[in-house]
Amino acid sequence: MYKCVIVGGGIHGTYCCQRLLNDTDLTRDDLCIVDPHEQLLESFRQKARACDMDALRSTFVHHVGTDPFGLESFAEARDREDELLARPSYPRRPSLSLFLDYAKFVIGRAGLDELHQQASVTSIRRDGPDGNLVVETTDRADRTGSIRTQACVLAIGPGDRYRRPGWADGVESITHVWDDEFDPVQARDEEGDTIVVGGGVTAAQLARCLAEHDDAPASMTAESADTTLLSRHDLETAAIEADPHWINWNHIERHLHRHPPGSKARYDTIQAARNDGTVPPTVVEQLESAADAGSLELRQGTVRSARTTAGRVRLLLADDGCLTGDRVVLATGFEPVFDHPFVDRLVQEFALECGHRGLAVLDDETLAWMRTDGTQSPLFVTGALAAGTVGPFAANIAGARRAADRLTESVPMAVDAASNGEPTKTVTHTV
Repeated sequence: MYKCVIVGGGIHGTYCCQRLLNDTDLTRDDLCIVDPHEQLLESFRQKARACDMDALRSTFVHHVGTDPFGLESFAEARDREDELLARPSYPRRPSLSLFLDYAKFVIGRAGLDELHQQASVTSIRRDGPDGNLVVETTDRADRTGSIRTQACVLAIGPGDRYRRPGWADGVESITHVWDDEFDPVQARDEEGDTIVVGGGVTAAQLARCLAEHDDAPASMTAESADTTLLSRHDLETAAIEADPHWINWNHIERHLHRHPPGSKARYDTIQAARNDGTVPPTVVEQLESAADAGSLELRQGTVRSARTTAGRVRLLLADDGCLTGDRVVLATGFEPVFDHPFVDRLVQEFALECGHRGLAVLDDETLAWMRTDGTQSPLFVTGALAAGTVGPFAANIAGARRAADRLTESVPMAVDAASNGEPTKTVTHTV
């Protein structure tokens, strides 16, 4: 029996667990992180490797430690200040290696890996009238297990639900950058032409990686580019995912919370504020340099259909053009977390309230997911699911820190209420 189970061992789950340990009366015996990977943050590591990420987009104060300047101190103590990379008009950002090494240090120092139970959560249900929850899990050997808890924090992302365009269905030699079998280093060293489809930061980073051969431009070893980046429009640049003002609660409350929870106005505000599908200027410069050197071709066009001919993939474009390569790698993003089947099961089980396009209706002060009868459920939310309350940075590292500001107060209160058999708070919302 735990007081709080955290579902998800990524950046959000790891950071939330630390804050609950540091800033509340909850103890190590009260908390559990359930995640299917062998170690915390493993999904993040895998995806960063898959697109050959070399540095984070976030600033050096956004990481999994509770001290905002902890990563900077970590770098200084190890003579790694050169991995805090400068950029015009914005604070420095850490290299991926520095970020992950510091995360490993933080996890080890706090002993968070000891709180990690490696399993997949299949469902969460209520356990009778006492208000406790049962978290049903399955491990790698398909053995089932049940975990009882008084409260639960959902720190989940879209999982393995990658966005795959319909034209790619059933076509050989088309893979997604996040597929387990894809290895960017192996793909870079393979003979033949590679087409990367996408226009965001992942596609740009991957194309940059594939255009390199042993740290030298492909033009030095080949007569023509063997990597093509196909985007539907010109690459749009932005240093970070949204205006930094959206990191501050005061700004969020003034410009987002003035709209009813779950409303179309909130959804539209978030969408307008996010720099989705953009690429940092430094990466765009690298792509342009690779194109100038002849190691990369930049193309624009919308794929209408795809087929395999003589062992090669042929993409037919909407403008009647075509593009042929030995392989195609999709960097087309994720399906919305609101549409995840696991989330849908929770909505049905707990009669949770959803708004425009599935936006989770949360209590803005507690991040508790509201039921349709206006009461708070024992499910609390951080990450992309919390966008309707936390704002445009909800899915990012900055969003993890903002969400934890609320959860460190609300989760212990919910645990105390459950222990005392108190009813949940009722809130009236107009969506």
